[in-house]
Amino acid sequence: MNRLSMSREALLKGLAGVIGIVERRQTLPVLANVLIQPAASELGLTTSDMEIQIRMRCALGEDANAGSLQPTTVSARKLMDILRAAHGEQASMEWAEGKLQLKCGKSRFSLQTLPAEDFPLVKQAADYSDQPLRLQQGQLKRMLALVHFAMAQHDIRYYLNGLLLVADGSQLTLVATDGHRLALVGATSEGQSPKREVILPRKTVIELMRLLGDSEEPVELRFASNQVRVSFGDMELVSKLVEGKFPDYQRVVPKGHRNQLQASRAELLGALQRVAILTSDKFKGVRLQLEPGMLRISSSNAEQEEALEELDVEYGGDAIEIGFNVAYLIDVLANVPGDSVRLELQDGNSSVLITLPDDATFKYVVMPMRI
Repeated sequence: MNRLSMSREALLKGLAGVIGIVERRQTLPVLANVLIQPAASELGLTTSDMEIQIRMRCALGEDANAGSLQPTTVSARKLMDILRAAHGEQASMEWAEGKLQLKCGKSRFSLQTLPAEDFPLVKQAADYSDQPLRLQQGQLKRMLALVHFAMAQHDIRYYLNGLLLVADGSQLTLVATDGHRLALVGATSEGQSPKREVILPRKTVIELMRLLGDSEEPVELRFASNQVRVSFGDMELVSKLVEGKFPDYQRVVPKGHRNQLQASRAELLGALQRVAILTSDKFKGVRLQLEPGMLRISSSNAEQEEALEELDVEYGGDAIEIGFNVAYLIDVLANVPGDSVRLELQDGNSSVLITLPDDATFKYVVMPMRI
Protein backbone atom coordinates (compact mmCIF):
# COMPACT_ATOMS: atom_id res chain seq x y z
CA MET A 1 0.00 0.00 0.00
CA ASN A 2 1.32 3.46 -0.98
CA ARG A 3 0.37 6.22 1.47
CA LEU A 4 0.90 9.95 1.09
CA SER A 5 -0.37 13.03 2.93
CA MET A 6 0.13 16.64 1.90
CA SER A 7 -1.46 20.08 1.89
CA ARG A 8 -4.74 20.08 -0.06
CA GLU A 9 -3.99 23.59 -1.37
CA ALA A 10 -0.53 22.55 -2.59
CA LEU A 11 -1.94 19.54 -4.40
CA LEU A 12 -4.75 21.64 -5.88
CA LYS A 13 -2.27 24.28 -7.08
CA GLY A 14 -0.13 21.62 -8.73
CA LEU A 15 -3.10 20.08 -10.53
CA ALA A 16 -4.30 23.48 -11.71
CA GLY A 17 -0.92 23.99 -13.34
CA VAL A 18 -0.93 20.77 -15.37
CA ILE A 19 -4.60 20.20 -16.17
CA GLY A 20 -4.88 22.71 -19.02
CA ILE A 21 -3.77 20.26 -21.73
CA VAL A 22 -6.03 17.40 -20.58
CA GLU A 23 -8.80 17.07 -23.17
CA ARG A 24 -12.26 16.01 -22.04
CA ARG A 25 -12.50 13.42 -24.82
CA GLN A 26 -9.59 11.02 -25.19
CA THR A 27 -8.81 8.24 -27.65
CA LEU A 28 -6.36 6.82 -25.11
CA PRO A 29 -7.94 6.57 -21.62
CA VAL A 30 -4.67 7.10 -19.73
CA LEU A 31 -4.30 10.58 -21.30
CA ALA A 32 -7.23 11.72 -19.14
CA ASN A 33 -5.10 10.91 -16.09
CA VAL A 34 -2.37 12.73 -14.21
CA LEU A 35 0.85 10.85 -13.53
CA ILE A 36 1.67 10.95 -9.80
CA GLN A 37 5.38 10.42 -9.08
CA PRO A 38 6.41 10.61 -5.40
CA ALA A 39 10.02 11.54 -4.61
CA ALA A 40 11.86 12.08 -1.33
CA SER A 41 10.47 15.51 -0.45
CA GLU A 42 8.29 16.41 -3.43
CA LEU A 43 5.50 15.10 -5.60
CA GLY A 44 5.72 15.22 -9.37
CA LEU A 45 2.46 15.74 -11.31
CA THR A 46 2.59 15.22 -15.08
CA THR A 47 0.01 15.45 -17.87
CA SER A 48 0.43 14.87 -21.59
CA ASP A 49 -1.51 14.96 -24.86
CA MET A 50 1.30 13.24 -26.83
CA GLU A 51 2.39 16.63 -28.26
CA ILE A 52 2.76 18.71 -25.08
CA GLN A 53 3.83 17.58 -21.62
CA ILE A 54 3.63 19.62 -18.40
CA ARG A 55 5.29 18.63 -15.15
CA MET A 56 4.80 20.38 -11.80
CA ARG A 57 6.78 19.77 -8.62
CA CYS A 58 4.86 20.06 -5.33
CA ALA A 59 6.66 20.27 -1.98
CA LEU A 60 5.63 17.60 0.55
CA GLY A 61 7.19 19.15 3.64
CA GLU A 62 10.44 18.80 5.52
CA ASP A 63 9.55 15.54 7.25
CA ALA A 64 8.26 13.79 4.12
CA ASN A 65 9.99 10.71 2.74
CA ALA A 66 8.02 9.45 -0.25
CA GLY A 67 10.96 8.12 -2.25
CA SER A 68 9.91 4.48 -1.76
CA LEU A 69 6.35 4.97 -3.06
CA GLN A 70 5.32 3.67 -6.47
CA PRO A 71 3.98 6.03 -9.17
CA THR A 72 0.39 5.77 -10.41
CA THR A 73 -2.13 7.63 -12.57
CA VAL A 74 -5.64 8.82 -11.75
CA SER A 75 -8.28 10.93 -13.49
CA ALA A 76 -6.98 14.51 -13.48
CA ARG A 77 -10.36 16.24 -13.67
CA LYS A 78 -12.05 14.05 -11.05
CA LEU A 79 -9.16 14.61 -8.64
CA MET A 80 -9.26 18.35 -9.33
CA ASP A 81 -13.02 18.60 -8.82
CA ILE A 82 -12.85 16.64 -5.56
CA LEU A 83 -10.06 18.80 -4.12
CA ARG A 84 -11.91 21.99 -5.07
CA ALA A 85 -15.13 20.84 -3.39
CA ALA A 86 -13.58 19.16 -0.34
CA HIS A 87 -12.84 20.68 3.08
CA GLY A 88 -9.84 20.24 5.32
CA GLU A 89 -6.24 21.38 5.11
CA GLN A 90 -4.75 17.96 4.39
CA ALA A 91 -5.31 15.50 1.55
CA SER A 92 -4.39 11.85 2.20
CA MET A 93 -3.99 9.34 -0.63
CA GLU A 94 -3.57 5.58 -0.56
CA TRP A 95 -3.23 3.52 -3.72
CA ALA A 96 -2.76 -0.13 -4.59
CA GLU A 97 -4.21 -2.71 -7.00
CA GLY A 98 -5.97 -0.30 -9.36
CA LYS A 99 -7.65 1.89 -6.72
CA LEU A 100 -6.81 5.20 -5.06
CA GLN A 101 -8.45 6.22 -1.78
CA LEU A 102 -8.59 9.98 -1.19
CA LYS A 103 -9.44 11.52 2.20
CA CYS A 104 -10.06 15.23 2.78
CA GLY A 105 -11.50 16.21 6.16
CA LYS A 106 -14.46 13.88 6.70
CA SER A 107 -14.86 13.07 3.00
CA ARG A 108 -13.78 9.76 1.44
CA PHE A 109 -13.44 8.97 -2.26
CA SER A 110 -12.40 5.85 -4.16
CA LEU A 111 -11.02 6.37 -7.67
CA GLN A 112 -9.83 3.97 -10.35
CA THR A 113 -6.16 4.14 -11.36
CA LEU A 114 -4.23 3.04 -14.43
CA PRO A 115 -0.61 1.80 -14.37
CA ALA A 116 2.09 4.48 -14.48
CA GLU A 117 4.04 2.49 -17.06
CA ASP A 118 1.15 2.96 -19.52
CA PHE A 119 1.44 6.76 -19.33
CA PRO A 120 2.96 8.08 -22.62
CA LEU A 121 5.67 10.49 -21.57
CA VAL A 122 6.98 12.78 -24.33
CA LYS A 123 10.44 11.58 -25.32
CA GLN A 124 13.01 14.25 -24.52
CA ALA A 125 15.11 15.32 -27.50
CA ALA A 126 18.82 14.60 -27.30
CA ASP A 127 20.03 17.74 -29.09
CA TYR A 128 18.96 20.56 -26.76
CA SER A 129 21.12 23.67 -27.04
CA ASP A 130 23.53 24.54 -24.25
CA GLN A 131 22.60 28.23 -24.48
CA PRO A 132 19.06 28.87 -23.23
CA LEU A 133 17.05 32.04 -23.67
CA ARG A 134 16.24 33.74 -20.38
CA LEU A 135 13.80 36.54 -19.70
CA GLN A 136 11.25 37.57 -17.09
CA GLN A 137 7.94 35.73 -16.91
CA GLY A 138 5.96 38.96 -17.13
CA GLN A 139 7.95 40.04 -20.18
CA LEU A 140 7.27 36.81 -22.09
CA LYS A 141 3.61 36.79 -21.06
CA ARG A 142 3.22 40.37 -22.33
CA MET A 143 4.86 39.47 -25.65
CA LEU A 144 2.54 36.50 -26.16
CA ALA A 145 -0.49 38.64 -25.32
CA LEU A 146 0.50 41.19 -27.98
CA VAL A 147 0.62 38.71 -30.86
CA HIS A 148 -1.35 35.53 -30.05
CA PHE A 149 -4.68 36.80 -31.47
CA ALA A 150 -3.18 37.02 -34.99
CA MET A 151 -2.52 33.26 -35.20
CA ALA A 152 -4.64 31.38 -37.73
CA GLN A 153 -7.20 28.81 -36.63
CA HIS A 154 -7.70 25.55 -38.56
CA ASP A 155 -5.82 26.90 -41.59
CA ILE A 156 -4.75 24.33 -44.18
CA ARG A 157 -1.35 26.04 -44.04
CA TYR A 158 -0.69 24.36 -40.69
CA TYR A 159 2.39 26.49 -39.90
CA LEU A 160 0.15 29.59 -39.68
CA ASN A 161 -1.77 27.97 -36.80
CA GLY A 162 1.29 28.53 -34.60
CA LEU A 163 3.61 31.32 -33.49
CA LEU A 164 7.03 32.02 -34.96
CA LEU A 165 9.80 32.52 -32.40
CA VAL A 166 13.06 34.01 -33.71
CA ALA A 167 16.11 34.03 -31.44
CA ASP A 168 19.26 35.80 -32.65
CA GLY A 169 21.93 36.68 -30.13
CA SER A 170 20.15 38.53 -27.34
CA GLN A 171 17.19 39.50 -29.55
CA LEU A 172 13.89 37.62 -29.32
CA THR A 173 11.06 38.20 -31.81
CA LEU A 174 7.55 36.70 -31.82
CA VAL A 175 5.44 36.78 -34.99
CA ALA A 176 1.89 35.59 -35.72
CA THR A 177 -0.12 35.84 -38.95
CA ASP A 178 -3.18 34.31 -40.58
CA GLY A 179 -2.37 35.65 -44.04
CA HIS A 180 -4.61 38.73 -43.68
CA ARG A 181 -2.94 40.43 -40.72
CA LEU A 182 0.38 40.10 -38.90
CA ALA A 183 1.48 40.92 -35.35
CA LEU A 184 5.13 41.26 -34.34
CA VAL A 185 6.86 42.10 -31.08
CA GLY A 186 10.52 42.07 -30.04
CA ALA A 187 12.51 42.08 -26.81
CA THR A 188 16.03 41.72 -25.47
CA SER A 189 16.74 38.54 -23.53
CA GLU A 190 19.56 37.58 -21.20
CA GLY A 191 22.47 35.65 -22.66
CA GLN A 192 23.36 34.93 -26.28
CA SER A 193 21.55 32.42 -28.51
CA PRO A 194 22.56 31.20 -31.95
CA LYS A 195 20.22 32.22 -34.80
CA ARG A 196 17.14 29.99 -34.58
CA GLU A 197 13.60 30.11 -35.94
CA VAL A 198 10.96 27.76 -34.51
CA ILE A 199 7.16 27.58 -34.73
CA LEU A 200 5.30 26.98 -31.45
CA PRO A 201 1.95 25.15 -31.73
CA ARG A 202 -1.16 27.19 -30.98
CA LYS A 203 -2.06 25.05 -27.95
CA THR A 204 1.42 25.57 -26.49
CA VAL A 205 1.10 29.34 -26.86
CA ILE A 206 -2.31 29.42 -25.15
CA GLU A 207 -1.05 27.20 -22.33
CA LEU A 208 2.02 29.36 -21.73
CA MET A 209 -0.18 32.44 -21.50
CA ARG A 210 -2.24 30.67 -18.84
CA LEU A 211 0.74 29.45 -16.83
CA LEU A 212 3.11 32.42 -16.93
CA GLY A 213 2.86 35.01 -14.20
CA ASP A 214 3.35 38.77 -14.29
CA SER A 215 6.41 38.61 -12.05
CA GLU A 216 10.08 39.29 -12.68
CA GLU A 217 10.88 35.65 -11.95
CA PRO A 218 12.99 34.11 -14.74
CA VAL A 219 11.77 31.78 -17.46
CA GLU A 220 14.20 29.65 -19.46
CA LEU A 221 13.66 28.39 -23.01
CA ARG A 222 15.79 25.63 -24.53
CA PHE A 223 15.43 24.44 -28.11
CA ALA A 224 16.09 21.17 -29.91
CA SER A 225 15.53 20.36 -33.58
CA ASN A 226 11.90 19.33 -33.02
CA GLN A 227 11.16 20.36 -29.42
CA VAL A 228 11.12 23.26 -26.98
CA ARG A 229 11.44 23.08 -23.19
CA VAL A 230 10.18 25.98 -21.08
CA SER A 231 11.10 26.03 -17.37
CA PHE A 232 9.99 28.47 -14.67
CA GLY A 233 9.45 28.07 -10.95
CA ASP A 234 8.35 24.49 -10.23
CA MET A 235 6.98 24.06 -13.77
CA GLU A 236 8.41 22.46 -16.89
CA LEU A 237 6.61 22.40 -20.24
CA VAL A 238 7.91 20.32 -23.16
CA SER A 239 6.31 20.74 -26.57
CA LYS A 240 6.84 19.48 -30.08
CA LEU A 241 7.48 22.17 -32.68
CA VAL A 242 5.53 22.73 -35.88
CA GLU A 243 7.41 21.76 -39.01
CA GLY A 244 7.19 24.05 -42.00
CA LYS A 245 8.48 27.32 -43.45
CA PHE A 246 6.96 30.46 -41.93
CA PRO A 247 6.37 33.39 -44.34
CA ASP A 248 9.03 36.11 -44.58
CA TYR A 249 7.48 38.52 -42.10
CA GLN A 250 10.05 41.26 -42.71
CA ARG A 251 8.79 41.74 -46.27
CA VAL A 252 5.22 42.18 -45.01
CA VAL A 253 5.94 45.07 -42.63
CA PRO A 254 5.56 48.31 -44.65
CA LYS A 255 8.15 51.06 -44.41
CA GLY A 256 7.92 54.74 -45.23
CA HIS A 257 4.13 55.26 -45.25
CA ARG A 258 3.72 59.03 -45.59
CA ASN A 259 0.36 59.45 -43.80
CA GLN A 260 0.23 59.06 -40.01
CA LEU A 261 -2.82 59.11 -37.77
CA GLN A 262 -2.75 59.14 -33.97
CA ALA A 263 -5.94 58.45 -32.00
CA SER A 264 -7.19 57.46 -28.58
CA ARG A 265 -7.14 53.68 -28.37
CA ALA A 266 -10.30 53.48 -26.25
CA GLU A 267 -12.27 55.93 -28.42
CA LEU A 268 -11.27 54.20 -31.66
CA LEU A 269 -12.07 50.77 -30.18
CA GLY A 270 -15.51 51.94 -29.00
CA ALA A 271 -16.34 53.48 -32.39
CA LEU A 272 -15.35 50.30 -34.24
CA GLN A 273 -17.35 48.09 -31.86
CA ARG A 274 -20.47 50.22 -32.39
CA VAL A 275 -20.12 50.31 -36.18
CA ALA A 276 -19.51 46.54 -36.21
CA ILE A 277 -23.03 45.95 -34.85
CA LEU A 278 -24.49 46.50 -38.33
CA THR A 279 -22.02 44.22 -40.10
CA SER A 280 -22.95 40.60 -40.78
CA ASP A 281 -21.20 37.34 -39.92
CA LYS A 282 -20.40 36.81 -43.61
CA PHE A 283 -19.17 40.35 -44.28
CA LYS A 284 -17.27 42.22 -41.57
CA GLY A 285 -16.16 45.13 -43.75
CA VAL A 286 -16.07 48.74 -42.52
CA ARG A 287 -15.03 51.87 -44.42
CA LEU A 288 -12.56 54.40 -43.00
CA GLN A 289 -12.54 57.90 -44.49
CA LEU A 290 -9.64 60.11 -43.47
CA GLU A 291 -9.22 63.83 -43.87
CA PRO A 292 -7.20 66.34 -41.82
CA GLY A 293 -8.39 66.24 -38.17
CA MET A 294 -11.26 63.80 -38.85
CA LEU A 295 -11.84 60.04 -39.15
CA ARG A 296 -15.21 58.68 -40.29
CA ILE A 297 -15.99 54.98 -39.81
CA SER A 298 -19.05 53.52 -41.53
CA SER A 299 -20.69 50.18 -42.24
CA SER A 300 -23.80 48.89 -44.00
CA ASN A 301 -25.51 45.54 -44.50
CA ALA A 302 -27.79 43.68 -46.91
CA GLU A 303 -30.89 45.18 -45.21
CA GLN A 304 -29.63 48.65 -46.26
CA GLU A 305 -28.97 49.62 -42.64
CA GLU A 306 -26.07 51.97 -41.99
CA ALA A 307 -23.83 53.06 -39.12
CA LEU A 308 -21.52 56.09 -38.98
CA GLU A 309 -19.03 57.25 -36.36
CA GLU A 310 -16.91 60.41 -36.45
CA LEU A 311 -13.73 60.86 -34.42
CA ASP A 312 -11.46 63.85 -33.93
CA VAL A 313 -7.92 62.61 -34.57
CA GLU A 314 -4.39 63.92 -35.01
CA TYR A 315 -4.04 63.72 -38.78
CA GLY A 316 -2.78 66.11 -41.43
CA GLY A 317 -2.17 63.81 -44.40
CA ASP A 318 -3.94 62.96 -47.64
CA ALA A 319 -7.65 62.30 -47.92
CA ILE A 320 -7.91 58.47 -47.91
CA GLU A 321 -10.81 56.05 -48.13
CA ILE A 322 -10.00 52.44 -47.25
CA GLY A 323 -11.84 49.29 -46.14
CA PHE A 324 -10.92 46.73 -43.48
CA ASN A 325 -12.26 43.66 -41.74
CA VAL A 326 -13.45 45.31 -38.53
CA ALA A 327 -12.63 42.21 -36.45
CA TYR A 328 -8.92 42.59 -37.27
CA LEU A 329 -8.91 46.17 -35.99
CA ILE A 330 -10.93 45.37 -32.87
CA ASP A 331 -8.60 42.46 -32.03
CA VAL A 332 -5.48 44.59 -31.87
CA LEU A 333 -7.08 47.52 -30.03
CA ALA A 334 -8.55 45.17 -27.42
CA ASN A 335 -5.22 43.44 -26.77
CA VAL A 336 -2.65 46.24 -26.71
CA PRO A 337 -2.01 48.53 -23.73
CA GLY A 338 -1.66 52.29 -23.70
CA ASP A 339 -3.86 55.33 -24.24
CA SER A 340 -3.19 55.92 -27.93
CA VAL A 341 -2.28 54.13 -31.15
CA ARG A 342 -0.64 55.25 -34.38
CA LEU A 343 -1.84 54.20 -37.85
CA GLU A 344 0.47 54.63 -40.83
CA LEU A 345 -1.10 54.53 -44.31
CA GLN A 346 0.09 55.04 -47.89
CA ASP A 347 -3.18 55.07 -49.86
CA GLY A 348 -6.54 53.30 -50.13
CA ASN A 349 -5.05 50.10 -51.54
CA SER A 350 -2.06 49.47 -49.29
CA SER A 351 -1.83 47.75 -45.91
CA VAL A 352 -1.96 49.79 -42.72
CA LEU A 353 0.75 49.63 -40.05
CA ILE A 354 -0.48 50.01 -36.47
CA THR A 355 2.09 50.81 -33.77
CA LEU A 356 2.19 52.05 -30.19
CA PRO A 357 3.71 55.52 -29.58
CA ASP A 358 5.28 54.28 -26.32
CA ASP A 359 6.55 50.90 -27.61
CA ALA A 360 8.66 50.72 -30.75
CA THR A 361 8.97 46.91 -30.49
CA PHE A 362 5.34 46.21 -31.51
CA LYS A 363 3.99 46.25 -35.08
CA TYR A 364 0.63 45.13 -36.48
CA VAL A 365 -0.09 45.00 -40.21
CA VAL A 366 -3.59 44.64 -41.70
CA MET A 367 -4.36 44.13 -45.38
CA PRO A 368 -7.21 46.26 -46.78
CA MET A 369 -10.40 44.75 -48.20
CA ARG A 370 -12.64 45.88 -51.01
CA ILE A 371 -15.89 47.39 -49.71
